Amino acid sequence: MRSLNARQKSESRAAYICLFPSIIGLVFLTYLPLLSVCILGFFKWGKGAVEPIFVGFDNYRRLFTTDPYFSDSLKVTLLFSLLSVVMSMAYSLFIAMLLNRKIKGRLFFRAIFYLPYVLPAMAVYIGWSWLYESNFGLFNYILSALGCTKVKFLADSSLVVPSLALIAVWLAGNLIVIFLAGLQNVPKVYHDAAEIDGANSFQRFVHVTVPCMTPILFYNLLMALITNMQIVTPALALTNGGPGNASTFMTYLMYRYAFVSNQLGYAGAISFVFFLIIAVFTILLFATSKHWIFYEGEKA
Repeated sequence: MRSLNARQKSESRAAYICLFPSIIGLVFLTYLPLLSVCILGFFKWGKGAVEPIFVGFDNYRRLFTTDPYFSDSLKVTLLFSLLSVVMSMAYSLFIAMLLNRKIKGRLFFRAIFYLPYVLPAMAVYIGWSWLYESNFGLFNYILSALGCTKVKFLADSSLVVPSLALIAVWLAGNLIVIFLAGLQNVPKVYHDAAEIDGANSFQRFVHVTVPCMTPILFYNLLMALITNMQIVTPALALTNGGPGNASTFMTYLMYRYAFVSNQLGYAGAISFVFFLIIAVFTILLFATSKHWIFYEGEKA
């Protein structure tokens, strides 16, 4: 018994020693910056050597009462996140199921669908800007060839968010890879048993594949939600928050206040509020997950 306890203590020490660099990284790269942003939100501070002025909750009060952009920015961010997450999840799972079949060139197609995820983001969005171009872009060329009216994908306030969400779906190669790994770990014996019982392909997907994939679905849903809520590159590369404020995402609003208007304190308040909004969605997702995540050996 003493030997076992000594071994456990030794393993615990080794674990803490190995975790220590990661803990230091989390503290200095995540928690301290987050605390700094929270504190910064209580000050009025611009760029340069200007001394910060403590203003208490004035920045937060302004954010929820007089800021003309905050509510619209929040709506745009939530709409973009909803479209991107739903379409990315459906698209990624569909492609992963196709790539999980025994087809010729399967490895080649896996690489093709994963490639957009590893390309430089700015290059991707510039490439899509050529596709979306109002006069000579590929999409409008196809529409003209079909006799349809040309569409201003990025200049129409009702189309800009869905158009940007489509790019986010195309960039979801990481979700495809994770879904593919999950599909390959679904026990084949379950499918064989369901097939013997007379279940068709759709029934096997609903009652076998989906329950076995719920932990993977949860992980991809969580990552896609956090990633798409923090989106900023499309606004910087393509729209500058326009037309009007139709693509002024929360992150772009922070950027504009911090580095264009030089209101670092107010941008810090927006950042902390946005962190809390993402935290609420994350907590809700974790709180509801126990009702739909199933692990092997549990009843679906």
